[in-house]
Amino acid sequence: MSLNPAVTADPLQAATGHSRFLARMLASRPWLEQALAASIEHAMDREAMEAFLAARALDEASLPAVLRDLRTWVLCNTLVRDLAGDADLAEVTETMTVLAETSIHHAHAILREALVRKYGVPLSRSGWEQELIVIGMGKLGGRELNVSSDIDLIFIYPEDGDTGGHKVISNFEFFELLGKRLIKALAEVTEHGQVFRVDMRLRPNGDSGPLVCSFDMLENYFITQGREWERYAWIKARALNGERYHELEEIARPFVFRKYLDFGSIDAMRGLHAQIRREVARRDRAHNVKLGPGGIREIEFIAQVFQLIRGGREPALRERPTLKVLATLAERGILSLPAVERLSEAYVFLRRLEHRLQYLDDAQTHDLPDIAEDRERVAASMGFTDFAALQTALDAHRAIVSHHFEDVFGDPSEEDHKLDSMWASAGDDDHVLPVLGDLGYRNPAAVARRLASMQDSARYKQLPNHIRGRLDALVPRVVEAAAATALPDDTLGRCLDLLETISRRGAYLALLQQYPQALKRVADLAGASSWAAQYLTRHPILLDELLDDRNLEGEPDWANLAEELDRELDAIEPDMEQQMDRMREQHHAQVFRLLTQDIAGKLTVERLADHLSALADLILALTLKLVWRKIKKRHRDEPALAVIAYGKLGGKELGYASDLDIVFLYDDEAPEAMEVYSRYAQRINTWLSSQTAAGILFETDLRLRPNGDAGLLVCSLESFRKYQLESAWVWEHQALTRARFAAGDRMIGQGFEKIRCEVLRQSRDLAKLRDEVLAMRRKMRDAHAGKSELFDLKHDVGGLVDVEFLIQYLVLGHSHAHAELTGNLGNIALLRIAGELGLIPAELASRCGDAYRLMRRLQHRQRLNAQPSRVDPSEVEGAREPVVALWKMVFGSDD
Repeated sequence: MSLNPAVTADPLQAATGHSRFLARMLASRPWLEQALAASIEHAMDREAMEAFLAARALDEASLPAVLRDLRTWVLCNTLVRDLAGDADLAEVTETMTVLAETSIHHAHAILREALVRKYGVPLSRSGWEQELIVIGMGKLGGRELNVSSDIDLIFIYPEDGDTGGHKVISNFEFFELLGKRLIKALAEVTEHGQVFRVDMRLRPNGDSGPLVCSFDMLENYFITQGREWERYAWIKARALNGERYHELEEIARPFVFRKYLDFGSIDAMRGLHAQIRREVARRDRAHNVKLGPGGIREIEFIAQVFQLIRGGREPALRERPTLKVLATLAERGILSLPAVERLSEAYVFLRRLEHRLQYLDDAQTHDLPDIAEDRERVAASMGFTDFAALQTALDAHRAIVSHHFEDVFGDPSEEDHKLDSMWASAGDDDHVLPVLGDLGYRNPAAVARRLASMQDSARYKQLPNHIRGRLDALVPRVVEAAAATALPDDTLGRCLDLLETISRRGAYLALLQQYPQALKRVADLAGASSWAAQYLTRHPILLDELLDDRNLEGEPDWANLAEELDRELDAIEPDMEQQMDRMREQHHAQVFRLLTQDIAGKLTVERLADHLSALADLILALTLKLVWRKIKKRHRDEPALAVIAYGKLGGKELGYASDLDIVFLYDDEAPEAMEVYSRYAQRINTWLSSQTAAGILFETDLRLRPNGDAGLLVCSLESFRKYQLESAWVWEHQALTRARFAAGDRMIGQGFEKIRCEVLRQSRDLAKLRDEVLAMRRKMRDAHAGKSELFDLKHDVGGLVDVEFLIQYLVLGHSHAHAELTGNLGNIALLRIAGELGLIPAELASRCGDAYRLMRRLQHRQRLNAQPSRVDPSEVEGAREPVVALWKMVFGSDD
């Protein structure tokens, strides 16, 4: 927004009408007007500042005056451009940030050199030169410095030791002297003014702590004394100099960003904000655009609380500038795009207003002026006709900020819940049973016993008070949410299992406490599927997934996920433990997203299986890449190995809890190949199946390799071909009908597919093949024979395995004449092809395909509720009939 609708002929003169500071500087510094006339057409960049300093003899004596002149020129240039509408907020804050960096850099270099001449270079005990690392905090760290800001600094040095000169002092003493001189050079008020006020209160132990500290001291402080508000302050911390800043970041990161989702940060920042509000009220500073209601600080809190919650798991949220963080929150669906747009508009408006308040007298103020004349000046500089119009716009922006702040930080459990007294009286049946009955629980007595048992448990009684308070606030809401589901008793039992599991993890309780919609989704999920409830209880980190509505929308983008996860895993190389955990967490999250879509009825069983299989392929591919890097004795850059998928993964019929039937093939003539790939395959298997803190990826089954458990873990491509053509059993050829390349070297995958087709297309004696297939089927039936009156969807006559054996027989018996039967197309498609070829009646093939689809759906339903794959025979009576009929037609036998 421009200062005037009409272009002002003399922006310098116009700006003096809105800045007494500029008028004073022009009057007291004769050189300034000419300097500004030559510079105001352009933004003031680092190169211009360096040129200004280079043109002057800069030494310890001249340093204070020269830096103050630089500051005067840069600030006046910036305010003129800003008031004329030529500089946006980004230019203003970047210019002020660069001014601070440039001033600190030159002051540090000159002052350090003077101390080195006197005391020598500071050295570690092992003789390495040490440096003072100046850390910019707050808006300086975030590259958001305002025009009359102080700068928050912390001084750190890597290692203790002594200086190497004739007059020896400790590194601590050296850097303390340097720090004091640096502060004086920047902050002392002289006849030339000052460069920046310096605030050192964010250092460890604040004003009572030492001015400088070593890496070890800082790390120990974080571990033993670091407070929640300091985590917030360190989000924006940025080293302004030094070569060992990476080590410093490694020390600070685990303090600021937790490995887990830290929803407890909401409570901590809510408390910090309340403290600020009380101080604002005490000082009657409601018109403070920074700290008052709906002010700049509330926008910063909104951005930073999500950084504290998620930054440990999402590196993209470790950005420092507020507007960039807000944009990232929108990109990730954490805040809605309209909310972020409104908050960003308010932030820009408030920061521009803040600068105009400071332009008046170069004072570090955020309060609207009391003097009417100054109010009108500020309004005009913002482009408003009068202060009343400015106030209206300001109030609108502050109302928007306050609304979104309450959305994020409002405490849903602050108000009493109607069931609080019921939970408080758990164990008093006279009070509890009628309430549960009115809510619709079918067995109030059993539910009451469960609640009383939970409250009477040692686990509950030993909880810290603040965590027990959260749990006490949640239980009544859980009872209410479960009562709204179709099976309230079952739902509540599953939800209480989850609460008991997470009861010592305050962050998870805080999430459910802060987001009632997540609690409702937990109840809905638990009511729809006991398996889903168990999965969530095993992996409570997935509670976060319930906050994002996008998880119920759209198809997964596996290619994009593969790229993102690959980058994440590369970034934490070579930390194997962290990589294994991150891969497991991402896999669980993707499975859970599919699960929520599945329960919502958005996925067919077939489509779900496709997605789960694609996800498994993705995980296998990334695992192969990571594990190969960690093989120390490897003879080539890329492994010549492929993973071949059999069974459910091979047929792309993977379920939520399916294991992976896999075989490792290699094609490498190097003498050490067998040894290297055996070790490689073993580590791949360990990577997939090991239990870590984050759980497990997959159970694996390697028994389908040549010679089964007695065979080698890896097999060369040629040996595999020889085995399949000369030694394999018929059941191994049956398994081959569903096998496919899953991950690794694609050339080997193509070689495997060629061998697979060659084996499947062998001409076979149909009578002999029939006998062998029937013998294997009888063997399986005998192994799974049961006395249940329920129908076993998988193993009973007319079930899923019968369909699979029929297809395998048709493929093995007729592929020599019909190559299209060798395709890994899925059982239903292969039935259709066999019907089209006239091998079986097309109509019967279609009915068998429908039966197979129905039984898979029923099997899936049973598994979602953690039930065996057995159903009432009446549910499948119509589906069994075509399967039994086709079996009899093909094999001439009912069994």
